[in-house]
Amino acid sequence: MEPEIAALAGTAGTTVVTLMATDAWQRVREGFVALWRRGQAERADVVAAELDATREDLLAASAAGDQHIEGELQAEWQGRIRRFLTTRPEAVEDLRRLLDEFVSSPETTPAVTQHATASGHARIYQAGRDQHISER
Repeated sequence: MEPEIAALAGTAGTTVVTLMATDAWQRVREGFVALWRRGQAERADVVAAELDATREDLLAASAAGDQHIEGELQAEWQGRIRRFLTTRPEAVEDLRRLLDEFVSSPETTPAVTQHATASGHARIYQAGRDQHISER
């Protein structure tokens, strides 16, 4: 089950940090704290404080133009979540449900805006998701 836990922790760590700067943050925070409260009640308040501190770090770094902090914070949370799931494998399904709630939520799905200008014989190909082009 370790590869499954590692993959889920990777997704969860990335998701929680990415959503820290969205309107869904309070719901995300509540969901993660509730997950910890069920699995490690004695650590839930500490996790809540760590989430808040991480969000402050992320917002401050974004305001300062630091492009690297988000990846570092994601890695930190991936590790925390992996360790949590390793000691509490029964929380795997709860975490999956929590992630499903936020991944499919309209308020957490960013709007895609694309702009392009072509000149001469240039071609522009834009896509919001997958794109396959076959030219001969």
